[in-house]
Amino acid sequence: MPTDEAAEGGHDLRHHGDAEVRDDGSELTDLAVNVRTDTPPAWLLDRISASLPSLAAYPDGRAARAAVAARHGLPVERVLLTAGAAEAFVLLARALEVRRPVVVHPQFTEPEAALRDAGHTVDRVLLREEDGFRLDPAAVPEDADLVVIGNPTNPTSVLHPAGTLAQLARPGRVLVVDEAFMDAVPGERESLAGRTDVPGLVVLRSLTKTWGLAGLRIGYVLAGPGTVARLERAQPLWPVSTPALVAAEACVSSQALAEAGHAARRIAKDRDHLVAGLREFACTDGLRVVEPAEGSFVLVRLPQAAGVRHALRDLGFAVRRGDTFPGLGDEWLRIAVRDRATVNRFLQALDRAMTVAGDGGGGGGGGTGTGGGTGVVPPRQPPPRLPGPPGPRPESPPRTSSPA
Repeated sequence: MPTDEAAEGGHDLRHHGDAEVRDDGSELTDLAVNVRTDTPPAWLLDRISASLPSLAAYPDGRAARAAVAARHGLPVERVLLTAGAAEAFVLLARALEVRRPVVVHPQFTEPEAALRDAGHTVDRVLLREEDGFRLDPAAVPEDADLVVIGNPTNPTSVLHPAGTLAQLARPGRVLVVDEAFMDAVPGERESLAGRTDVPGLVVLRSLTKTWGLAGLRIGYVLAGPGTVARLERAQPLWPVSTPALVAAEACVSSQALAEAGHAARRIAKDRDHLVAGLREFACTDGLRVVEPAEGSFVLVRLPQAAGVRHALRDLGFAVRRGDTFPGLGDEWLRIAVRDRATVNRFLQALDRAMTVAGDGGGGGGGGTGTGGGTGVVPPRQPPPRLPGPPGPRPESPPRTSSPA
């Protein structure tokens, strides 16, 4: 069953950040896709390239599966390799018999799209801006037998405490935690990967974001043996290619984990730099950053966001529109974290883009298109601002949320 935008509450669940940098956006500086720049690293490309002479043989995933299991301290029966984390959402939707699936939004839209495509009626729990998009477990219906939530959550960059997520577990309920961005969190704090004491827990991981493997498709599921067996039966034969299996084994090696930890710490510093610069727009331009941000991206709310996004394209930058995420409207944008030099150039462009959008020259409304804005973007007065050192973060708002 194809997804229907009307049934989805008017949100285009199949729109993702890569749409911003296709076709006429291919030459833009990409702050729309949450894949780490300058990846894959040379050593990983060498490992993948070395596997190509064996393409005549059918893939054998045993070594990669064992390596992933060892990385998380689990038996292999609790691991399933998939063609990216997105495949896991399809498998869950097709293989599990559930009566009341619930997706906690705003979050990555593919879980709900996959459930709808499989014929399920999906309920939503919408976390609220005034609560910092933080989860109150009581907001999830007690009779929900499948609950899906991201941690850290795309697009809000909120990192939910592991203990809070564990409170969602119930006998007879499958709790799916999408940890696609957890390896971008220093120390992977609040991760549930490797836990076997949480009933019905399913953790999804992706190797796409940190290692730049979106085109290779590799991820994995960590779950109880029974759940893994059901999902595996729903997979086609040889679902993960030999190069992807080699990449999976390489990316969970001790060398790779050390490199990923270093990258996570660098992302945190670059994110603080970006957030500090964005805060400069708060008083005069009405921009608000969702804080504390813990992922490799930040979510901002600002007036005339659609016009700003189009003006940014004229200035050479792509950012992710937020209105396709349930729970958000057309005043939201998601911005990927990049190095400081790129962030400084982006902040200068944002300064100018907000002026041209305010003057009505920043393009049309939200829509589904990704075309550029209109006209020449004038310089803004006073000169564009650059961020200083990160200031103190505001206190977190109360943790309450409302069911959809």
